[in-house]
Amino acid sequence: MNSSLTPAILRVCELAAIEAARLMGKGNRKEADQAAVTAMRKALNDLPIKGRIVIGEGERDEAPMLYIGEEVGNGTGPEVDIAVDPLEGTNLCATGMPNALTVMAVTERNGLLHCPDTYMEKLVVRPQAKGMVDIRKPVKENLEALAKALGRDIDDLVVVVLDRPRHENLIKEIRAAGARIKLISDGDITPAIAATVEGTGIHALMGIGGAPEGVLSAAAVKCLGGEMQARMRWRNEEEKKRAISYGMDIDEDKVYTLDDLVPSDDIIFVATGVTKGDLLNGVRFFGGGARTHSIVIESHQRIVRFVDTIHIFDKLVKITL
Repeated sequence: MNSSLTPAILRVCELAAIEAARLMGKGNRKEADQAAVTAMRKALNDLPIKGRIVIGEGERDEAPMLYIGEEVGNGTGPEVDIAVDPLEGTNLCATGMPNALTVMAVTERNGLLHCPDTYMEKLVVRPQAKGMVDIRKPVKENLEALAKALGRDIDDLVVVVLDRPRHENLIKEIRAAGARIKLISDGDITPAIAATVEGTGIHALMGIGGAPEGVLSAAAVKCLGGEMQARMRWRNEEEKKRAISYGMDIDEDKVYTLDDLVPSDDIIFVATGVTKGDLLNGVRFFGGGARTHSIVIESHQRIVRFVDTIHIFDKLVKITL
């Protein structure tokens, strides 16, 4: 892909984040999500691409915009596949809690796993542990392997887990092994990235979350050289039928590697903070404008950028840094 697309993709995420942030803390997650979707779709359709949504707001009969299979862009330029989450953490935005994001990953055609909106069991760790962990093994064994790879004791490790009843046994196993846990209420893309890089205080992500978020996380993790493994966790027969129509193997024992989740080696990943979080600042409004904070990762250039942008709505505004 042409790296000149990167600033335009960043702009799409920034605009979606700004519109979602206008509704931060107002208690209406659907309205905030719709604001982000509308802004993202409008901006995408201005891009010089022949884009196809492969991870989006759901199937066509469930989502009027940014549905799986929707064509976006102005019809010129490269053919690309796009995974989007216009508002990762809708509840976080609605309640003003940390770590709400707008997220997008772009690859050439057939560069992202095409899967239905279902659940996915995930294991994400640092690059040093690549090839040393296995999602099929007991939790204690994986934590022992991770601790060895990082040159730490198990009780130095911090594992992020979604705070859900389905994770009761997982939480017990992690604590029994001696590791510490950071429970989160929503949004596992940020901790997946945090588990991949140094200096975040997070060493692993474990547990079951959304499959669309899993593919988006995989795009970032692959760019960063980390390790991610996954297994599908279907909720009903309809999801399995849709998966078969996409050419997926519905065996829940199948382990998806990073190359399965993101076959492409040419990836652009962008996330913009909506609310202040562990990785990014949220949107900050001021008289006549707003300030956004984003992470931009380009696999083909092996570059990670944190981008601080000031958006001027009023030409008369005075900027103070």
